[in-house]
Amino acid sequence: MNTNTPIRVAQVLAGAAVGGAENFFVRLVAGLNERPELDTHAFIRGHAHRLEALRSSGVTTQGFRFGGKLDILGRRSFRQALNAFEPEVVMTWMNRASISTPKSSRYRLVARLGHYYNLKYYRHADYWVGNSKGICKHLIDGGMPADRVVHIPNFADETRVEPLPRDSFDTPSDRPLILAAGRLHVNKAFDVLLHALVDLPGVTLWLAGSGPEEANLRALCSKLGLDERVRFLGWRNDVTALMRTADLFVCPSRHEGLGSIVMESWVHGCPIVATNSQGPGEVITDGLSGLITPVDDARALTAAIRSVLESDDLRRSLIEGASQVYAQGYSREYIVNEYAEFYRRVTGR
Repeated sequence: MNTNTPIRVAQVLAGAAVGGAENFFVRLVAGLNERPELDTHAFIRGHAHRLEALRSSGVTTQGFRFGGKLDILGRRSFRQALNAFEPEVVMTWMNRASISTPKSSRYRLVARLGHYYNLKYYRHADYWVGNSKGICKHLIDGGMPADRVVHIPNFADETRVEPLPRDSFDTPSDRPLILAAGRLHVNKAFDVLLHALVDLPGVTLWLAGSGPEEANLRALCSKLGLDERVRFLGWRNDVTALMRTADLFVCPSRHEGLGSIVMESWVHGCPIVATNSQGPGEVITDGLSGLITPVDDARALTAAIRSVLESDDLRRSLIEGASQVYAQGYSREYIVNEYAEFYRRVTGR
């Protein structure tokens, strides 16, 4: 093997049109593509906006259907393209990409997990990357060899953005403003946040996201008398700009993987209050890089939000502490280097 040639790495994603994992995929693959020791190609579901985002970053990218079990032609097309690239490492993201990608003696197969997925889809891999220590434990407890499970966190979108006007979305500009974002799903516990908001008179909430719980959340909002103080923003591609605008970011989840949104709040100077769900509870040091409250405890969430909104000193302290934590273990430069070192290690290059 010529050790002077770049390591050929295939990144495989069959994800949804929008989503946090999909956004991080684009950021990471673009960062890896800048490394001269790597030859990075992306094999993704053919969403036009994601193809364009990757190609505009210089990443050689191909789109495929990634259909179900009956999509024999689509699966064959993907596998032929993958084999033609002759990868040394193939990293799959989430269930469908992992199911579609066979084990092979020609490459090291790496399954990258960002949540507590059913492990039956990942057992054929050679190595596993978990973006939180909790997910790594989930893998090891599930029977994966501990010496082949690697912890590499996510990094945030570090692009500098300008805040939105404070009165966007018909928001009173003279009131405290908090932000929450994510899929409107029961796991995200936005219902708990609405209950917490009841005892925070005058505070406006921007809720960015879409999902199956939207109708229930809107109904609860009306029931609690919060319609005048809550703005449902739908799915947004400018969450970091929203963070630059708001006084506080709140992550009330019942269940959360790493929670990349935590890192985004750190980078963009928006202090965070989060519940002690899996990912945020692991990475946030209470009182240093954010405030942590118990899961499903609206009263504790209210108290934590109020403490930040009423204390400029606490707000500044949390912003400064989060910035230091991010730079030392979660930055783009740090994480891209961790992946590059991992690929060198598994290929012996």
